[in-house]
Formats: sequence, structure tokens, C-alpha cells
Amino acid sequence: MLSILHFGGQQVNICGDIIKIRTVNMRTAFYISDGTALTAEAFGHALLSMFPVELNHKTLPFIDTQEKAENVCRQIKQALNDDGEPPLIFHTFVNEKLKSKIVNCGGIGYDFLEQFKGSVEQQLQVKAQPKTHRTHGAHKNYNFRVDAINYALDNDDGKKLNQLDDADIILVGVSRTGKTPTSLYLALQYGIKAANYPITDDDDFEHLDLPRELKLQRHKLFGLTLNVQRLHEIRSGRRQGSHYASMQQCRFELQEVEKLYRREAIPFINSTHFSVEEIAAKILAKTNLQRRRF
Repeated sequence: MLSILHFGGQQVNICGDIIKIRTVNMRTAFYISDGTALTAEAFGHALLSMFPVELNHKTLPFIDTQEKAENVCRQIKQALNDDGEPPLIFHTFVNEKLKSKIVNCGGIGYDFLEQFKGSVEQQLQVKAQPKTHRTHGAHKNYNFRVDAINYALDNDDGKKLNQLDDADIILVGVSRTGKTPTSLYLALQYGIKAANYPITDDDDFEHLDLPRELKLQRHKLFGLTLNVQRLHEIRSGRRQGSHYASMQQCRFELQEVEKLYRREAIPFINSTHFSVEEIAAKILAKTNLQRRRF
């Protein structure tokens, strides 16, 4: 009887008492564009996340000359030879000659924009006018993002409470609940000015209250929380064995801050099982904040 098991990049064949191990190459997925390749990458990753398979991912931006396209073509052919399967190619090209070169190198091409362009042209009654870097280039919303990123950095961890009037949102929560990365993501991705304020063990948790500056901005406050085990794990990674990281302290702080959220009518989410992207999306859905980047 033959049994076949897969462990990472190895295939284990078991036949009676004989065990044979051989390397199994993962299939390759390319994300290629004459621009940043961010659109191709986002589309490709979203689609491939639906399939429980391991892939070797390669992102190749700014393939905007014939010489670069030739080099990419060699990489695609090498992947075909190494994997024994044609690579998947997710691409967004403005230059038709370069696109034609890439899609005829032995891979399986997926052009997300081309798939829907004709239908949208019909609805808008306007012909598409593709232009390199238009999606992610510097345009009228770019300055919003730069200003928002600078604001998030300046107003991290409650550094400048005198600037809260300029905030679109103020994230609050105990230490290590994801306030800083979420603030930066909101700024970078959506041009939203996000400040954040930590409720730390310097505060009197027995009589927890908001600073006056935050009470004046109560309508902008949004709370983050985690489950106890996850907060304990995160804090232990920074200060193993400390009172700060103990299960008892984590449980106490989370209980008290959630009481504060409810008492002050501060909307909040438990972000334990969410990525930064998902946390930001949930905040936007709950607050209806204006996105300044599309």
C-alpha cells in the first residue's frame, strides 16, 4: 500500500517499510506591471487566498522597457522549467507590446483590468484611457496621505494632545492593542488623520477616567481591545515574566478599559482575530469616516 504525505516543500512516499522523500517544487505566481504592480498583487493575492495551496510569489514592478520584459520572460520560462507547471501571471499593463511579450512566455495570464474594462466603458459611455502610474501616482489625494502620515507619527501615544482638534479619529486602548499600526494604516491607505492615546499602567485603573483633552473630543474616540490570552502573548514577547505581561494584569486592564468604553459611550472593537487591514475597514464601517484615497 502506497501512502503519500506532503510536508511543506517535501513529498513523503510510504510503501510498506520503505520511506522515500523527494522535494516538491511549489508553483509560482507572478505579479507584474509597467507600474507599481500593487493592483496586480492585490487582485492576485485576493483570488489565490480562496485556494488552500502554497505558492512561490514574485512581484515585479516597473517592467516598462523591452529589456526588462525580456528579463521577466526568462524568469517565467525558468519557473516553468523548475516547477514543471506553468506559472500564474497576474498583470496590469498599459503598454500593449510589453503585455503581449509577458503573456506569451509560457505562463497563464490573468488581466483583471481588461476583464471588466469593456463593460465599464458601456456603462459610462466613455472609452478607457489607460495611463501608467495613474492608480498609485501622485495626484490630488496624495497630499492628504502625506499630511495624514506625518500627523499620525506626530500624535502617536498621546504625544501632542494640543493637536487633537485636527484629528479625524482618536484611537484609545491599553498598551499593545494595535493603536499605532492601525493609525498609520488609516493614514497611509486612506489619508485619515488618526491620533492615538495609550491607557497605561501609569493610569489609576481603579478610578479610570479620560483626560480632559479627550473628553472634549469624545465624538472622535474609538476604542480597541483584545482577548486576555492574546494581550498576554504580545506583552510577553516584549517583557517576559513582568507584571505588565501577566495574565492577571492583562485581564484587569482590559476589564477596566471596556467598562470605560461603555460608560463613556465610546465605540470599540475586539481586534484579536483581525489583521490591521480588517481593523481599519471595521473602523471605517462603524464611523463613516471620509476616505481620501480610492
